[in-house]
Amino acid sequence: MALNDAEVRKQIEHMMAFIEQEAKEKVEEIDAKAEEEFNIEKGRLVQQERLKIMTFYEKKEKQVELQKKIQRSNQLNQSRLKTLKAQDDHIKAILDDAVKQLGKVTQDKTQYSQVVKGLITQGLFQLLEPAVSIRCRQQDLDVVKGVKDAAVEEYKKATKKSVELSIDEQTFLGSDCAGGVELLAKQGRIKVVNTLESRLEMMSKQMMPEIRETLFGANTRRAFFD
Repeated sequence: MALNDAEVRKQIEHMMAFIEQEAKEKVEEIDAKAEEEFNIEKGRLVQQERLKIMTFYEKKEKQVELQKKIQRSNQLNQSRLKTLKAQDDHIKAILDDAVKQLGKVTQDKTQYSQVVKGLITQGLFQLLEPAVSIRCRQQDLDVVKGVKDAAVEEYKKATKKSVELSIDEQTFLGSDCAGGVELLAKQGRIKVVNTLESRLEMMSKQMMPEIRETLFGANTRRAFFD
């Protein structure tokens, strides 16, 4: 059955409408998919940048915290150094005063004679030389002469060695010396300094931990003990 022009036109319009609808749906589908992909990509980029920003500020925060710790540590060290300096100055002042007080030791002649005898004997033990010379203050010459032989006898008795002990009456210890003696051997190449100042210095070094503890209390940071 033949179709007239009106029916043909109608079918063509129907087919065109169908194709147009299909195309429109396809475009909408593509647009929806593209928008979805765009939103996904946008979300991924936003999240990525967000993580970068968070990481950056976390790093900055850690750096700031580290700087604060370093600053606190430096301040503590500075404070500790100032405290130690103040303590050292205080100890030095005490030891300087002790040096000034050494002169009082020589005022009791009997006691001072025993001190000098002990210093000479100890010096002989340190040298263990057959010939030794004693040097003292000029005002202590009689004291040294009075105890020299007793010191030699004590040395001989302990070591079973003899020693020729002489007194240098030409060269004396300086006027700033509080007392005590120097012992020399091998033409002065070997010397033992047993002045009151040297003994005080040696004892103060040996007893420094005890001195600090007495003055400032126990050191809680001390790791080793004798």
